[in-house]
Amino acid sequence: MICHRAAWVLPITRPPIRHGWVLTSGGRVRACGAASDPPRVDRPFETVDHREAAILPGLVNAHTHLELSWMRHQVPPGDSMPAWAARLMALRRTVDREPAGPIRDAVRDVRAAGTSLVGDVTNTLTAFDLLARSDLSATVFRELLGFSAADPERSIADAQAQLDALPSNERLRTSIVPHAPYSVSPALFRAIAGTAGDRPISVHLGESPEEIEFLREGTGAWRELLGQLGVWTDSWTPPACGPVEYLQRLGLVNGRLLAVHCTQIKDDDLARLAAAGSTIVTSPRSNAWTGAGTPRIEAFFASGARVAIGTDSLASVADLNVFAEMAEVRRLASSIPASRILAAATVDGAAALGFAGELGTIEPGQRADLIAVRVPPSIDDVEEYLLTGVEPDAISWLDTQ
Repeated sequence: MICHRAAWVLPITRPPIRHGWVLTSGGRVRACGAASDPPRVDRPFETVDHREAAILPGLVNAHTHLELSWMRHQVPPGDSMPAWAARLMALRRTVDREPAGPIRDAVRDVRAAGTSLVGDVTNTLTAFDLLARSDLSATVFRELLGFSAADPERSIADAQAQLDALPSNERLRTSIVPHAPYSVSPALFRAIAGTAGDRPISVHLGESPEEIEFLREGTGAWRELLGQLGVWTDSWTPPACGPVEYLQRLGLVNGRLLAVHCTQIKDDDLARLAAAGSTIVTSPRSNAWTGAGTPRIEAFFASGARVAIGTDSLASVADLNVFAEMAEVRRLASSIPASRILAAATVDGAAALGFAGELGTIEPGQRADLIAVRVPPSIDDVEEYLLTGVEPDAISWLDTQ
């Protein structure tokens, strides 16, 4: 057993503990409490004092694309999401496969920035082996596109065969997911919904004004891009509704849905997500980069829906540091309690990715994937301090074996 002591312990599901401790063994949390109530165990334990630090669960990056890490600094910021996406797709066509080196560096940097769990969206599964060799846990979302897919069931079967061929790893879980309403046919959406079972489903949703126009009118920049790519089909009819209502009609709005971005989603659709128990994943730094807009983060929390935080990829953000993303969330949502933002980046993200009861809190039985963050001794509100942007050099991982 190891007893980790620090100036602060943040269980997440209850208030921070001043002068706290966490008892671990075998990679599991055994207990935690205040220095005034020391551990009561019947065998000796080692004590490690982290002094002026805050111990908290490793963070959860609920939405990223590790395979795009080689695109860092190569897709300039834009003011139109379809135009930005067209530049990204053009760049992607210049390579036969994603280079492994930048992905390896990104996985290392994600862990160094205090992240325990990622929701990694992939079209190629290039990052899977690198994730398997890391200490990260992940839900790997094998993403399908197909606006005019002739055989949705075959697309799903081929993707499932890819996943079945992967080596087994208890830290890595997989799910087949659709990309977005402007890139996936209604038939493919329905087929994915019908085979999802109890796995989480991640969808880019309500991300841009052009998506809203496309769904309501069938016109605009996304329609033009589909034509340019040669995948438009005249059989598609605009649903004339908001993006969440559209997915609801197709059977995807439920407690397993991760609605990613939601930058342009209105109150009625937020209410649909909340009523279904879905999760909204916000990535405000990426939204600014791609021209998608500014997410209504305070409305996300006010809706009652679960909220999680993701960085998106290095194609649209400077780093994959969830602490930096939380700082931007705090800037845009000054009225939201710091404790709720921290929960979004830990326990709520873990639950959304299917790791509830395993990661995201400091509770007996949980995996002890814990970090210590160096904090100034004068800090009175440690939760607010953690939202100011913590750099990797202030973070260390606890030895909990």
